Amino acid sequence: MAHPFSRRRSVRTYLLAWIISPIALFIVIDSFSLYRNTLESVNTAYDRMLIASVHSIGDLLRIENGELKASLPYAALEIYEADYSSRMIYRINDLDGAFFDGDEDLPAYRGKADKEAIYPSLAHIYEDTYNGVPVRVAALFQPVVTNGPHGAALVQVAETMENRSALARKIFWETLIRQAALLVVIVSVTLYVVSRALQPVDALRRQLDERPADDLSPVAPPMAPRELQPFINALNQLMSRLRRLLDHQQRFVANASHQLRTPLAVLKTQLQSGLRGDAPPQVILGEMSDTVERATNLANQLLSLAKVEQLRGRGAQEVCDLSMLARETAVDLSPLIAEKNLDFELDAQKAFVMGHPWMVSELISNLLHNAIRHTAEGGKLGVRIRSTDGQAELLVWDSGPGIAADAMDNVFKAFSSGGSSSGGLGLTICGEIVDSMNASISLRNRFDGDGVYCIGLDAAVAFRTVPGS
Repeated sequence: MAHPFSRRRSVRTYLLAWIISPIALFIVIDSFSLYRNTLESVNTAYDRMLIASVHSIGDLLRIENGELKASLPYAALEIYEADYSSRMIYRINDLDGAFFDGDEDLPAYRGKADKEAIYPSLAHIYEDTYNGVPVRVAALFQPVVTNGPHGAALVQVAETMENRSALARKIFWETLIRQAALLVVIVSVTLYVVSRALQPVDALRRQLDERPADDLSPVAPPMAPRELQPFINALNQLMSRLRRLLDHQQRFVANASHQLRTPLAVLKTQLQSGLRGDAPPQVILGEMSDTVERATNLANQLLSLAKVEQLRGRGAQEVCDLSMLARETAVDLSPLIAEKNLDFELDAQKAFVMGHPWMVSELISNLLHNAIRHTAEGGKLGVRIRSTDGQAELLVWDSGPGIAADAMDNVFKAFSSGGSSSGGLGLTICGEIVDSMNASISLRNRFDGDGVYCIGLDAAVAFRTVPGS
């Protein structure tokens, strides 16, 4: 089924159509219903005049010398005529049912008096035609007293329908004019109210149209209604994500262009030095190998940082087993640990968190890489995982020199230096991963018993665990 706005329908048109159309339809139906009710009321009023006329004529019937007599002055009918647009016609049948007086062209009533009824002479109201003209007829079986058995004469009074219809039409048109005026008022008020209600949307559109292309600051239209706030909040969140993405892309381009240029320049210098014969080829090749290694590590870190940003908020997250991922990462880095003859400890309890497995593995890998790089040969380092009260803590510790106090605030910035470490993207990647998972990371220097000498660094990451895990 197509959506109501699939054809880019205007909200204003949609609201007006669904507000005004039902009201207009109701007014039309109500007008015709009112016409029928009015016609019924007019018929009721005029039928009372017919009944009064037929009874008046019936009261004038009498028996004289054994014959039916009736003295019917024209005024007996004229007083019941509302105006000259209608006519009153009457007909009287005698006791034997034969025509007696009046207009013989008026069809005789074909019904019979109900002998068992409480009021057998009660007038019957029905519609008929007189000379091809619709008429409303009242029929009365009027009892007449004679010397013999009692009988009943049939008295009929008919009225043409012109006056009734004209009065009903007059009331109908007057009502229809008032209903039309009411509809105009409703349309005008609805247009005004809908236009006023949509003013914040127009203001928001104008504000967005007037913005520079690079302005991704939050939108704050004045006097925005509550119903528009969720849309504005969603729009601001989208702009925030776009701003973060653009900032990341700008930083990535700046870092890549700056950091990759340096090793390439060094590599070029080393190559030129080798070509000139400034040093033995073995020495030059060793230096070039180290430069290529640093450039490769830097490129891998830049790609990892880009992938973290790509995965942020995208795709379905899944339950990650911290202890399993820590073991797998430790196995992957075991050659580096063995190369420096390090004493590695792994104490990992079961802990489950929501995230992307690659990002969690990358987090642990970067923290372990830093710990291995800053731990002296033959030193100690390890990973400890604890889970309590809905929280899980990942702790990577080493026995290196730690981080200088004045550098602690900048360690998560790209290519910053911490203590004796060379700048890089490892901790920057960790910070981005932790931020994307709504976790927290902290670095703490570990001191000896006297609190004088730094004997290592603790990198602690706090996660929220999966409920029920």
